[in-house]
Amino acid sequence: MGSRSGVRLRDIPTRLATGAYILHSGITKLKAGPEQVAGVYGGATGAFPALKRIPPQRFVRMLAIGEITVGSLLLVPFIPTWVAAAALTVFSSGLVGMYLRTPALRKPGSIWPSQAGTAISKDSWMLAIGLGMLIGSAEDDGD
Repeated sequence: MGSRSGVRLRDIPTRLATGAYILHSGITKLKAGPEQVAGVYGGATGAFPALKRIPPQRFVRMLAIGEITVGSLLLVPFIPTWVAAAALTVFSSGLVGMYLRTPALRKPGSIWPSQAGTAISKDSWMLAIGLGMLIGSAEDDGD
């Protein structure tokens, strides 16, 4: 079955694990308290200053809705893999961008994470997953 018409069996474990994680993260952010809002907002605006135009609570709510959307796209079986993969790639690109633009998350002069950056550096795996599914979809459609 071509990827444009559905989901490849080999992508199901990846979609389930990644989608569930992102969906849970988004649902958790909908209930974010003031400390979590400040932390998420501070990290995002530190890396991307243009986001300061959005009030903190609104930004975190928008982020939560984005995470819920991406997680749901990955989990819903009738969403083609290429669609879910594109959403995951865009979402995780922003997270990797934040990691790369925040010096405190990395060891000095290095791309490797500092203690503070370990958790977010792992978002690079989501980017790799999204790109891998996109490449797989493109290869399958060429058959």
